[in-house]
Amino acid sequence: MSNQPVDQSRRNWVAITCVAGGIGGVATAVPFVSTFQPSERARAAGAAVEVDISALKPGERITVEWRGKPVWIMRRTPEMLASLDKTESQVADPKSERKPSEITPMENTRNQWRSIKKDILVVVGICTHLGCSPVDKTTPGPQPSLPDDWAGGFLCPCHGSTFDLAGRVFKDKPAPDNLEVPPYTFLSETKLLIGEAKA
Repeated sequence: MSNQPVDQSRRNWVAITCVAGGIGGVATAVPFVSTFQPSERARAAGAAVEVDISALKPGERITVEWRGKPVWIMRRTPEMLASLDKTESQVADPKSERKPSEITPMENTRNQWRSIKKDILVVVGICTHLGCSPVDKTTPGPQPSLPDDWAGGFLCPCHGSTFDLAGRVFKDKPAPDNLEVPPYTFLSETKLLIGEAKA
């Protein structure tokens, strides 16, 4: 066994070098490891979106983005809901029995209102013809590009497809299907989660 005195300054430099090397290794590894995680953009693209509808007044509509698509949320008035009786025989798929191209309709929205709660409409605001964005034509009555007995709904100005206030496409229009209903659930009376349906 050696009885030579320990060089304390040398020991301190060795310790400092080891700590610095460890920090450098971690600093190098963290960005590398993080590349295996999905990016913020990728997470946002498929993530569910929570929406507060407490300020949404009857007759108003808001738009939120989910998976890069505009999702319309409208609080329908009693008059708007009553108009769906009138349009029932005029739309091509009144109970959403045909399956749209991308999103499978939830069973609890296969009704006249196409919604979980009668007054709250939740649909993807993209025409099922060529992907244009329809515009609000919620005021009933004669208007340009619309029939004289128009009950209110949405018009795709690109090719003339019309949808009622449940997002159901009228017969003999270019759009083949109703506006899509995304998966969604009510978290409370005033909060929705777009992108996840209750099992």
